[in-house]
Amino acid sequence: MESALDYWSARALLEWQAELGATEALCDAPVDRYALEQAPPKPKPGAAPAPPPKPKEVDPVEVAQKAAKAAASLPGLRDALEAFDHCDLKRGARNLVFSDGQPGARVMIIGEAPGREEDLQGKPFVGRAGQLLDKMLEAIGLSRAESVYITNVLPWRPPQNRDPLPAEIAMLTPFLERHVALAEPDILVLMGNISCQAVLGKRGITRLRGKWDQAWTKPVIPMFHPAYLLRQPSQKRLAWADLLELKARLASLS
Repeated sequence: MESALDYWSARALLEWQAELGATEALCDAPVDRYALEQAPPKPKPGAAPAPPPKPKEVDPVEVAQKAAKAAASLPGLRDALEAFDHCDLKRGARNLVFSDGQPGARVMIIGEAPGREEDLQGKPFVGRAGQLLDKMLEAIGLSRAESVYITNVLPWRPPQNRDPLPAEIAMLTPFLERHVALAEPDILVLMGNISCQAVLGKRGITRLRGKWDQAWTKPVIPMFHPAYLLRQPSQKRLAWADLLELKARLASLS
């Protein structure tokens, strides 16, 4: 058995290793440095802490689709709209304008958005435009009291009656589509450009009016909005032709 190194022999060996280029002492057993946990980097002096992760953004359209699909009845759909908090129009409106007329009627009219009177009363198509609509329907033997169901693309009034934004239309269209499915009309009447955009994905009411289309498994006919006819009385003759077209289609489906 070899005896332990004396001081001078050990010193000589160390000096010899230093001359060979050794710069540090190692342990007797090997160390796997790849297996060692790396310490987190120390923040630089004065550096700001890392910001917290951003919360996941909510997609209003996806939320609307789920809420609308879950509604099993028209009252349930109204409740779902009341609970929908992703549309800023809701904060500035006085009332939710859901519908008027007879649920289950053969004709369902879809307007654009509530105006001042609609916002005050909580019903679509009131005021001068509503009075004109009632006269138009009466001329072909229809009425909201017995044979027509009415709603709008937007249930809340936009500020200063501005046109709805594309994002607003997109997030509220799932509710409108579910509204049509629950009301089960035979025919949809789209009054104005916004209605055509929401249901058909098209604009240009002067080009679309009076021409039958198909959407959501229903026959669809676009027409001038009564508010437009009040501003452009000369267009009433075209509106009358569209009403006669609607009357003839109802007769053919009877």
